[in-house]
Amino acid sequence: MTTLPFALNHMATPGLPLDAFFALAKSLGISAVEIRNDLSRNAILDGTRPDAVKALAEKHGLTIISINALQRFNEWNDEREAEARALTSYARDCGAKALVLVPVNDGSGQKDGERQANLRIALKALKPLLETAGVAGLVEPLGFEICSLRSKTEAVEAIREVGGETTFRLVHDTFHHHLAGEEALFPELTGLAHISGVSDKAVTVADMRDPHRVLVDQEDRLDNAGQIRRLTGQGYKGPFSFEPFAPSVHELADPATALQESMAYLQAKA
Repeated sequence: MTTLPFALNHMATPGLPLDAFFALAKSLGISAVEIRNDLSRNAILDGTRPDAVKALAEKHGLTIISINALQRFNEWNDEREAEARALTSYARDCGAKALVLVPVNDGSGQKDGERQANLRIALKALKPLLETAGVAGLVEPLGFEICSLRSKTEAVEAIREVGGETTFRLVHDTFHHHLAGEEALFPELTGLAHISGVSDKAVTVADMRDPHRVLVDQEDRLDNAGQIRRLTGQGYKGPFSFEPFAPSVHELADPATALQESMAYLQAKA
């Protein structure tokens, strides 16, 4: 049986200060974490210096696998470049290995031809910034119908076209993979997997949104267990990072037990 290398995204427990979040990961036997730049009253938004984040991670013996995320990365402009420079510098200085790259997700930039061109412009611009900082770029296609980058195949074509195979990797998000309905997997180009489940039987796939995303259990409709088996069976050896967005998860009094149960369920299915 494959021993799954779990990781923990701060979205699993967004109310915990960074030190407590790191301690939770350590208590679960998890050694890899993702920090975020979209949590108010928490690092990074609260002004915590990157060297302080690095010291906390070292104290707990953790690896920061990513900062999540540079939003609207494929809408490249002066504002985006400034954000990218700030985040790649922060990633470098806090010891994060990668920066997650999230595409425009508001219905714009979707036209055939336009979206592929925008993606290549952004990847070409990001490549030297990431390489100078020694940080990888994790491209995360989203399955929502309004997203400007739904297809892993399109992402991989662009990465290869700009010669970015050593700079960029894909994020395989089990939720978004299910919504996109794309069969293709690219384990050799995948650097991170995000895992979350949907157990609500009433919601249609087209209507699934972030608040439906819970910890994976036997009620899961996204076949996380099957997706994980396919990824590992085809050679993916990277982390599986819990990223639930549901308020019901964020409000748990005992997130450690809930996470342990989800880890045990997925490990048994591996």
